[in-house]
Amino acid sequence: MKVEKVLVAGAGQMGAGIAQVAAQAGMQVVLTDVAEEFIARGIAAIEKNLGRQVEKGKLEAAARDQALAGIATSLTLEAGRDADLFIEAAPEVLDIKQGLLAAADALLRAEAIIATNTSSLSVTKLATFTKRPDRFVGIHFFNPAPAMALVEVVRGLETSDETVATARAFAEAVGKTPITVADSPGFVANRILFPMINEAVFALYEGVASAAEIDAGMKLGANHPMGPLALADLVGLDTTLAIIETLYRDLGDPKYRPCPLLRRYVAAGRLGRKTGSGFYEYGS
Repeated sequence: MKVEKVLVAGAGQMGAGIAQVAAQAGMQVVLTDVAEEFIARGIAAIEKNLGRQVEKGKLEAAARDQALAGIATSLTLEAGRDADLFIEAAPEVLDIKQGLLAAADALLRAEAIIATNTSSLSVTKLATFTKRPDRFVGIHFFNPAPAMALVEVVRGLETSDETVATARAFAEAVGKTPITVADSPGFVANRILFPMINEAVFALYEGVASAAEIDAGMKLGANHPMGPLALADLVGLDTTLAIIETLYRDLGDPKYRPCPLLRRYVAAGRLGRKTGSGFYEYGS
């Protein structure tokens, strides 16, 4: 099946980015969220990103306008009931995802594929919230979705070969490189990345070095484009903690224990860039 229309639930960083790349690929997109302010913020982010591409000469103004015209918005899923692909891009909270996935399953035609952009939760578990586990798949974009080349296509226990093939074709159509991975906590990239971030937080917690020095060490010593603490701030410390807690819980290995300092920052509301402070301070 060729994906021509995409319904995206969640207009935050990930959902807006997914909507943008799908629209730029010429697909019809319906972007939904629970409040107009969230949708407005998501569309503004898309407009800013596309405008930046035009300013840099990477995109024609006409192509920008065409992409924006291809994105419809709605406070309900109903506007996307004829979509070929539904992508859930809600926060990493099981109850929220359960409600969205069940609603999409009840709304969409039987041939449609339901996907989750979860970064750590079990795709097999999420599939049980629908009546089509064979047409359920993980399509995990990375942040920021317009810039990052990788998409993890996550096969749940019941995901069919046809669904995997459609998900891979969709990822390629929006300009990404897909890898197919088994349903395992953290999949591939986050299984490796977030324990490293957690260890960087432990290094800060134990006074090994300052945040800037830890990040400089990994940027200059390991050739990473961004230090682990700055990356955690970009991802969001709440999301970072949720992923590490999932690894700790589902793999049952104490090496994944979240650093107490990370828990403390999240409890204090220091969630990174989106709140103006995390391991670093950010201006308005």
